[in-house]
Amino acid sequence: MNYGTNRIEHYFKEYYALCYRIAFTNVKRHADAEDIAQEVFMRLMRAEPGFLSEEHERAWMIRTTVNLCRDMCKNKWQSVTVGMEKVPEQEKAYFQVPYIEEDDTLWAVLELPENYRNCMYLFYYEDYAVKEVAEILKQPENTVKSNLRRGREALKKILKEAGQ
Repeated sequence: MNYGTNRIEHYFKEYYALCYRIAFTNVKRHADAEDIAQEVFMRLMRAEPGFLSEEHERAWMIRTTVNLCRDMCKNKWQSVTVGMEKVPEQEKAYFQVPYIEEDDTLWAVLELPENYRNCMYLFYYEDYAVKEVAEILKQPENTVKSNLRRGREALKKILKEAGQ
């Protein structure tokens, strides 16, 4: 099966913003998020997966994005560079996050550890149910529920410390 220009264009229009948002929540750098989102589409063209449904293709895009983020975060270069969590509070105003409506809670979610951050982001910002988050992240539902609970607790602490 050859993915034609129209098919790739459809996927790009439908999923680029989603892939970018998820990548940004993980790597916290615009350029890296763009690179990851583009790599998702390169893998889509190479793999040419046969999707069973729209939910299956959306889950594939999210899972591929999350996996690429994990790979990037394992990279040695990532341990010697400064991410968004190190940006002083007064400087955050200069960073506009494309495709994401900014709010202080989002910045706090970005500070959470990966396991909480991905669950919280997919559940609250992308409106996935617990069962769907579990399927996308390939985790048991109870793990997702625990991560959501712990993520909310950590988020409360972050927001409280920030004085909100």
